[in-house]
Amino acid sequence: MAFDERDYIGPFPPTQLSTQWFAQLFESAYLWSAFNTSLLLAIATTIAATAIGALAALAISWMSPRWRDLLTTTFLSPLVLPGVIIGFGLFMFLSVFDALPVFPRLFAGHLIITIPFTVRMTLVGLSGISETLREAALSLGANERQVFFTVTLPLAKNGIVAGAIFAFATSMDDVAISLFLSDFNTYTLPVALTSLIRSSFDLTIAAAAVALMGLTLALQLLF
Repeated sequence: MAFDERDYIGPFPPTQLSTQWFAQLFESAYLWSAFNTSLLLAIATTIAATAIGALAALAISWMSPRWRDLLTTTFLSPLVLPGVIIGFGLFMFLSVFDALPVFPRLFAGHLIITIPFTVRMTLVGLSGISETLREAALSLGANERQVFFTVTLPLAKNGIVAGAIFAFATSMDDVAISLFLSDFNTYTLPVALTSLIRSSFDLTIAAAAVALMGLTLALQLLF
């Protein structure tokens, strides 16, 4: 449908193909502003969530089973709650801080929903590392810092990268939380697309969906 030549949404498949909707997508200042906000927000969120999630997962992996299960459940709890509840809760809580700009509000909301992915994927990566490797490195004279950077981190990097990709995709795709925390000047691409669906529904939305799928595919091939 993103390549449909018609100016209206007709039956599928399209009768003729055109790239007009992609041209309209790339010429839309409204959508480009939203994309820039989403991209900057997703990058900042991914960096922070990956760092926090990796360190949290490392600390959890060293704990006793009792505390490990409790903290893992705590970090993963945002996955259980609907995004609307988290968004509304953050909206009510952050409304106390009137001077706080919109971008930090969005950053806080996206951080909450992306950390569970980075924690979980890093824990999966750490679970495949044998404790004997760490003990062997220590017995050969390495300290804890050297063991972390030369043994633990290289072996867990696949899980960390996978968590970062999930965090980036989740941030770019979020609607429920961003809808509560955006305003008319600072808004994300999913919020802009939702607004277009309600106001002037056309196939620019389909072109944007194809572009986002292409971006996600490029990230998967890159990493």
